[in-house]
Parts: sequence; structure tokens; C-alpha cells
Amino acid sequence: MLTLTWHSHACFLLEHDGKRVIVDPFLTGNPTAVIGSSDVPKLDAVLVTHGHGDHLGDAIPLAIEHQATLVAPFELAEYALDQGAPHVHAMHIGGAHQFPFGHVKMVTAIHGGMVEGDEGGRFTTHPCGFVVTMGGVRLYHTGDTALTLDMQLLAGRVDVMCVAIGDNYTMGPEDAARAVEFVKPKVAIPMHFGTFPILLQDPAPFVRAVGTTAKVVVLEPGKSAEF
Repeated sequence: MLTLTWHSHACFLLEHDGKRVIVDPFLTGNPTAVIGSSDVPKLDAVLVTHGHGDHLGDAIPLAIEHQATLVAPFELAEYALDQGAPHVHAMHIGGAHQFPFGHVKMVTAIHGGMVEGDEGGRFTTHPCGFVVTMGGVRLYHTGDTALTLDMQLLAGRVDVMCVAIGDNYTMGPEDAARAVEFVKPKVAIPMHFGTFPILLQDPAPFVRAVGTTAKVVVLEPGKSAEF
């Protein structure tokens, strides 16, 4: 069984059999987060989809504090290492790796590649999404992305899909619903909405657009679901 907790925006905590992984831990400065970085339980790994501040967020400090492995696209992993992360695992699009906590595959996302804090621009990278398998559950975190036909490659291979719906910087509800149609997960969980004024998206249109394609679970910040 996998326990999934949404800490608003694109941040999820995954827990199974004593192992804990956090994805895109934007907690400090997040107006809708209900916990701070000091409240995060002991982590085994930190996964980061791209280098924007609302995703890279607390990733490096958490990796340092918990002596956790930071998993990211190659250039972003190199940046994290440069900033003091004690353990990094660099990957890139299409690659997969078996970790002690589970299996991770890095998949396409179409978005910007700036790395927050990299003033010299040395570590500009390609954003990604993750397919994480823990406890027999296959979870697809889209990261920040536009709708892409590459999502169809995951059809029938995903149990839970955490999908950005906020529009403006990512897919909006209509495209996000089409993404769910492409992937055909059992469960879809909307994310990347409600954090800032420009993302004040009502998830109801997304729920309606998905219809019977998948079960939609709308979480409140700090709330969990089990799969």
C-alpha cells in the first residue's frame, strides 16, 4: 500500500513500508502549505522535476538535513551537488533506476529549464516528470508540462496520475483532462493550482471533464490518500 500526502502545489510525500520520498518540496514561502520544511519526516529521497523555485524549493536543504538522495535531471543534480547535497542521483529523460525505496523512470515534460539560484546559467536543464513505483503502485507525477502526445506512451502503465491543472504555466483543466484520457490511470489527482492568484483554479471543471475516464481524488493541502 502507498500513502500519498499532498502538501500543496506540486509537492507530494510518498510513503511505503517505512520508506519516504518527497517530490518537488516547495514549502518555505508557499502560502498554501500547512507544514514547514522542519516538519517533514525522515526522508530516503527527494525527487525534483525541474529547477524553478516553486519546485526546487526546499529540496537541497532537505537532502542535506536528511542525508537523502536527491534525484533530478543530470544538470540539476550537478547543481544540487555543487550546492552541498550529500547524495545525488542524476538521470535523464527515458532513463530508469531501481532505488532501495522503489523504481523511478524519468519521462518527458515540456516547460522551462531555468535553475533557481544558478546566476551563471551553467546548469540550465530539461524538465521532467516521474513515474515512481512503490508498494506495487505506479504513480505518474507530470511535473510542470504542456499536454504532449508522449503521454500516450504511458497508457495502461499508471495507477495514480498527479496532474497539473493550474493553466498559464502548465496545462489547464481541459488539457489536463485530455492528458488523463491519454494515460488512462485508475486515479487522477489535480495539482499545481490554488497556490498563487494566477493559479486560483477551481478543480471542478477538471473533475467534470475527466468524467468516467478515471476516479478523480481532490486533496486538500496536508491530506492523504492510500492506494
